[in-house]
Amino acid sequence: MDTTDTIFALSSGGLPSGVAVIRLSGPESRAAVEQLCGSVPPARRASLLSIRNRDGERLDDGLVLFFPAPNSFTGEDCAELQIHGGRATVKAVLAALGSLEGLRAAEAGEFSRRAFTNGRMDLVEIEGLADLIAAETEMQRRLAAEQASGGLSRLYESWSKRLTHGRAMIEAELDFADEDDVPGSVAGSIWNDMRTLEQEIINHLAGARTGEILRDGLHVVIAGPPNAGKSSLLNHLARRDVAIVTDIPGTTRDVLHVDLDLSGFAVRLYDTAGLRETEDVVEREGIRRTQLSMALAHLVLLLSDDPAADWKEMLGDYAGPVIRIRTKADLLPATLRDAGIDAMISVKTGEGVPELLDLVASYLPDMETGSALSLPTRQRHAQNLEAVRTHIASALDMQSGELDIQAEHLRLAGQALGRVTGRVDVEHLLDVIFSEFCIGK
Repeated sequence: MDTTDTIFALSSGGLPSGVAVIRLSGPESRAAVEQLCGSVPPARRASLLSIRNRDGERLDDGLVLFFPAPNSFTGEDCAELQIHGGRATVKAVLAALGSLEGLRAAEAGEFSRRAFTNGRMDLVEIEGLADLIAAETEMQRRLAAEQASGGLSRLYESWSKRLTHGRAMIEAELDFADEDDVPGSVAGSIWNDMRTLEQEIINHLAGARTGEILRDGLHVVIAGPPNAGKSSLLNHLARRDVAIVTDIPGTTRDVLHVDLDLSGFAVRLYDTAGLRETEDVVEREGIRRTQLSMALAHLVLLLSDDPAADWKEMLGDYAGPVIRIRTKADLLPATLRDAGIDAMISVKTGEGVPELLDLVASYLPDMETGSALSLPTRQRHAQNLEAVRTHIASALDMQSGELDIQAEHLRLAGQALGRVTGRVDVEHLLDVIFSEFCIGK
């Protein structure tokens, strides 16, 4: 990937569309606009211009914008061509750009990677931008917008400054102990703040599970014996036939899922193989996957249509949150409708389904607090932040005479924090992160 090239790509998504946006970034952006459009509009002002190829053939009329460096998304000279979104029109304009010297088609995520390289965004903001593009629910949008706008980065930057200040004070004492303006001990001014910082990180990490649920959804596994109505419930909630429903036990062999939007949160429902003893090799593998899904779930909906169901036996070793549900309520006599269960439903009549959804919603995170969206959202965030906390704790555990070792622990803490935002030692992460972006972003 040559970062000195000028890159271009369709940035506005699938075709055909009413309007298509083609983005350029790099040192030849101005020259490319001038060659295709005859002139370059004033900075950040849209102008209606004709777009022509090298032979002078008019390809389209569109709005053209130019963003001079460094005040652009990537920090380089950038331009946008807003044209009609027909496939042939877009193809012709892209071909005209590709024919110009010094221009090439962008790779996936290359615009965002240049923004990172040029200091316009850090990794946390970049990841938030990717999540914002992919957001499907209101809470996903809010979480991603907080990250993309730099809210989380500002928190981490404030922690980094405190770690740097702590190291500076320790090293000043080590190097200039005889100077009058250097305090004889840093304990009072540094370690109290480091203890506070350690607790702040612990509190922050406590929100990692909430961040995971907000970003990836609440994972809810529908489990129970064969023919208990698991697939019927999945189809009812999805409002389409996702799973095959028959009277034959063992129809579901693999784990199926659908995504719901519940109170603005993403909820992913998994339909699983029926729990029972079987000699069928394929069905046994399905049951093994059911048990694995239950172990990884945030919540299990345990279904049974048997009034004498042994709920404990069905759960096995699972000890997490569970909602016990009696199905086929329309077929049950009134005398059996309150036997130690959390909900009773009928997908045929719809009875109890709204109440069941209310129960599921009660397991969603409480987002009422003001800093609720300042959360770690990825495993790499949590791992590096735990390393920060560990190094701070190690520094606090040292004896007061071991200032050089304490300073080293604070340096390592700062380095681990820098890996979250991309300030240090993250080259191996970049290809993975930016490969997840669409072309043109």
